[in-house]
Amino acid sequence: MNPAYLTDSSGFKGWADRLFVPSDEAEVSQILRDAQEQNVPVTVCGAGTGLTGGRVAQGGWVVSLEKFRRLEIGQGFVRAGAAVTLLEIRDAAAPAKQFYAPDPTEITASVGGTIATNASGSRSFRFGSTRRHILALRVVLMDGRIVEYRRGEQVDFPVPHVPLPNVTKTTAGYRLEPGMDWIDLFCGSEGTLGVVLEATLQLLPLPAELFAGVVFFATDDDALSAVEAWRSVADLRMLEYVGRTALDFLLGRYPEIPPEAAAALLIEGEDLDGWDSRLTEAGALTDASWFATSAKDRERFRLFRHSLPELVIEFVAKRGFLKMGTDYAVPLDRNREMLAYYHRRLEETLSGHYVIYGHIGDAHVHVNMLPATPEQAETASAMLKEFAAKAVELGGTVSAEHGLGKRKAGMLALQYTPEHIDAMMAVKRRLDPQCLLGRGTLFPVPLSD
Repeated sequence: MNPAYLTDSSGFKGWADRLFVPSDEAEVSQILRDAQEQNVPVTVCGAGTGLTGGRVAQGGWVVSLEKFRRLEIGQGFVRAGAAVTLLEIRDAAAPAKQFYAPDPTEITASVGGTIATNASGSRSFRFGSTRRHILALRVVLMDGRIVEYRRGEQVDFPVPHVPLPNVTKTTAGYRLEPGMDWIDLFCGSEGTLGVVLEATLQLLPLPAELFAGVVFFATDDDALSAVEAWRSVADLRMLEYVGRTALDFLLGRYPEIPPEAAAALLIEGEDLDGWDSRLTEAGALTDASWFATSAKDRERFRLFRHSLPELVIEFVAKRGFLKMGTDYAVPLDRNREMLAYYHRRLEETLSGHYVIYGHIGDAHVHVNMLPATPEQAETASAMLKEFAAKAVELGGTVSAEHGLGKRKAGMLALQYTPEHIDAMMAVKRRLDPQCLLGRGTLFPVPLSD
């Protein structure tokens, strides 16, 4: 089997007995019926941009939906097959002056993958995660039934309540609450409840004008104070953070980064009014900062932000290690405390071998550790668990946008009680009695013999 189907962007690798690349719904339906009859685990293989091993099989069959590429733009919606990428949606919607609001950093991610993880990104500060923008889903269940669920159609069996952490976004485990609808159940279930073939997604009107900025600050404290002051700005769509170690990491590509900058905030909004005074009050290095109103320059800033995860993945892969990155979010009022904890512990254990950046508007920054030795890799692995426990202690989540997949499945027990996890397992067995779909994803061991 082509090894490209057995890995993801984190470098996690797996194995499988067979690969299926179906051409239509009927083929997918038959594959799942055959798998259920033969008791064979099935893993749905997305675009490979994930970071937690969810699409990486650990035996059984692999199903790639790469041929599901329908793309239809309508007024206020897009109908897209599971293999359509976010980049393709962006380019198809632009002539109609529309856009798809969820903005995962990796725009080559597929629709199916982003639904599986309830993905979000830089614009989630204003627009929220994928779940909020799904109008309908077309799904194949493990018994081969093909169903289409529209927003508002309630789950037809009793659903228990599992409490959510006090964060603006989370995608750890199943979202469960009485009276919920099917779309909310499938979104974020990481391919363990059904196979999403196609989705109808909400499109929004493109704003007439946008401005963007990479705003530099002389101290990290000034940047955090600006975050707290700017969260309430009504038109702000993006509020991202880049720490000093991350700025240093980018210097090879962006030598124009001011040397006096200790941190940067990436912002995007629809109204320029008031920003002169906001920048002055925040103590920003305004003259050294970068601003743009053209689409070309805004794309340059997007590439600046995207360069960070891209460079991290390349850097770690060259050293022969898996990507060691956090995806934890905490309540907004614990943001400073969590960031201070990251800095203190990383300086104590991996000084000079980490970068911090990400969605600080949602109190959701990514720590990426860059081990140079096997010993440092062991330390980084231990820090991932320590930071997850700290996030939960502060009322946060162990996954805000990437999901848990197989690599981080054990962290589910940090956030939820055994009773909560049992409730999730019971829902899975309703739709997948033999626990064949996505075996090893979310739940660290098979749920049945």
